[in-house]
Amino acid sequence: MCYVKRQTSSFKIAATKFAAFRHSGLLLLRMAGCQRVKVLRTHSSPSPLKNRETGNLGRFKASLRENVLGSPKELMKLSVPSLVYAVQNNMAFLALSNLDAAVYQVTYQLKIPCTALCTVLMLNRTLSRLQWISVFMLCGGVVLVQWRPAQATGVVVEQNPLLGFGAIAVAVLCSGFAGVYFEKVLKSSDTSLWVRNIQMYLSGIVVTLVGVYLSDGAEIKEKGFFYGYTYYVWLVIFLASVGGLYTSVVVKYTDNIMKGFSAAAAIVLSTIASVMLFGLQITLTFALGTLLVCVSIYLYGLPRQDTTSIQQGEPASKERVSGV
Repeated sequence: MCYVKRQTSSFKIAATKFAAFRHSGLLLLRMAGCQRVKVLRTHSSPSPLKNRETGNLGRFKASLRENVLGSPKELMKLSVPSLVYAVQNNMAFLALSNLDAAVYQVTYQLKIPCTALCTVLMLNRTLSRLQWISVFMLCGGVVLVQWRPAQATGVVVEQNPLLGFGAIAVAVLCSGFAGVYFEKVLKSSDTSLWVRNIQMYLSGIVVTLVGVYLSDGAEIKEKGFFYGYTYYVWLVIFLASVGGLYTSVVVKYTDNIMKGFSAAAAIVLSTIASVMLFGLQITLTFALGTLLVCVSIYLYGLPRQDTTSIQQGEPASKERVSGV
């Protein structure tokens, strides 16, 4: 993170262009998935409504015409999370530019309990006291796993902590709202996961491209859109696109809270892989954070209630936020 804060404006150009191209990569993978998802359903009996975009190219095109080109209202509905994610990314960068890396690292993890709160309020779900404890335990575990002591540098950066904390608050709220909103859209209709993703990332491409040219249009015209792209950058874009694809599957069949737990487990596993591959030294904070993450995952899985479907009806507010 400190490295990010020392970069010149060329980094910001690369970051905004990366976001735009990641949306494009996700869109291409989703469109490919629409053609291949039938293989995953060979031994099932899906309804015709859910299988209209599978089977052959003709059905796929017909589904695109109906759900994308012929449904501007649905495109507008899915443009909401795209716009909110764009705001989140920019607010996170603004916060990182105005806060110490350690402060940013701790405060940004508040997106985990914020996502849980949005799940309760927007999807009419209930979380037990033990589940709330596990959510905050996960938040602390992720902070410890990612903790890196601040290192003194010769670079003097002018910062505005008040602006930084305001930006991090907006980023945290955007993260929780956008994720839960997309989950609600996915689970509130019979439109398939693949079509929903195409709808969202079409608008995402537009939103991020507008952001790119508004912030760095002059430099892009001077150096070109693909300035600084290497094979490693393309590889990262591809991996991020694949990761986004499977994240949508996790949200569809579990929920956003479980997505947070799986992301935390991925952080732990990637750090362990770095130890084996690159000789990274395990610290006491990492070991303690890993323990907290593992215990929180176990505790969250203990309750036997269903938290993956949208509840019908409007339960009382006290019941929905029990244990807070």
